Amino acid sequence: MASNSFGTLLRITTWGESHGKAIGVVIDGCPAGLPLNNEDINLELKKRAPGKNPYISPRKEPDCAEIYSGLFEGKTTGSPISIVIFNQDHDSKPYESNKLLLRPGHANFTYLQKYGAFDYRGGGRASARETACRVAAGAVAKKILKEIDIEIVAYVCEIGGISISPYTPSSFSQLRKIVDSSPLFCPDLTISTKMSALIDQVKIDKDSLGGVIECVTSSLPIGLGDPIYEKLEANLAKAMLSIPASKGFEFGSGFKAAQMRGSDHNDLFTLEKGQIVTQTNHAGGTLAGITNGAYLITRTAFKPTSSIARTQQTVNLDGNKEEFTPSEKSRHDPCVAIRAAPVVEAMTALVLADAYLINRGVRL
Repeated sequence: MASNSFGTLLRITTWGESHGKAIGVVIDGCPAGLPLNNEDINLELKKRAPGKNPYISPRKEPDCAEIYSGLFEGKTTGSPISIVIFNQDHDSKPYESNKLLLRPGHANFTYLQKYGAFDYRGGGRASARETACRVAAGAVAKKILKEIDIEIVAYVCEIGGISISPYTPSSFSQLRKIVDSSPLFCPDLTISTKMSALIDQVKIDKDSLGGVIECVTSSLPIGLGDPIYEKLEANLAKAMLSIPASKGFEFGSGFKAAQMRGSDHNDLFTLEKGQIVTQTNHAGGTLAGITNGAYLITRTAFKPTSSIARTQQTVNLDGNKEEFTPSEKSRHDPCVAIRAAPVVEAMTALVLADAYLINRGVRL
């Protein structure tokens, strides 16, 4: 199975399965001299860890990462950074009874057709468990971005059709504090209460919900991203659509741009405190695929969680009709978008850090 790596100069390769002994990531291209320790990684992993509240999977994974290489006296050496996360709460027995059935909405069918094998124990490589590796790598990318004062916050902006008001620039530290204190990673406490009530109802219905993650950054330096095939938004789109369960991505005004006129969508230039800036940010922070100095804003749509508690019609590996009834011990997220927020944040950090390192060699 190829395609387990992502990035150009700052390149990551993830490995491991949902019910294997461990998962991990190797980070290549991180500059030497960056202060880094296990706690930097584990603080980020706590954000996506399961079992913290009734709105996410009850699987109890402490997600304690260990850095195995690439450090000397608390700083990166420039050599590959290897991070290992041991799986501690994986129970494969609930999957045994349905191992010969094609699970609706899952990767069983396509993996079997392509590779002739599929790890039915929680989905193997197709499991969202793999995203812990991305969050670990994103922690390193965030440390790089901190050196140039770039901050990133991703949050839930919609669940099951219930959405918050559009983002307007405000105190970044305050936004970070509110999002981190919310069990749904939602900055609007009133709306998040309505979202929680809907999730409670859906759990009673033995069903699931989809959602949208919005991600914003502080103002970015001008020049990140390259024209044509390496546009920043193109690389961000690939990053987000590589996340399990993602189904759509938009940048700036996104699909609403198709309903606007050019006179409304154009971000007009002006001079502010001696700097050329745009009056609005419909473009989302880039022009021609290159950052223009404004803040970045993206939205990623996630489908309803495929694993639901109700019985569904399917077929077995021979194509014969059967009923698929999940084990009562199965543990899944009623809305996968909630724990996707830290993953979106991590993938954004990886793209921006990579673009920053590439940009350092653009011109003398």
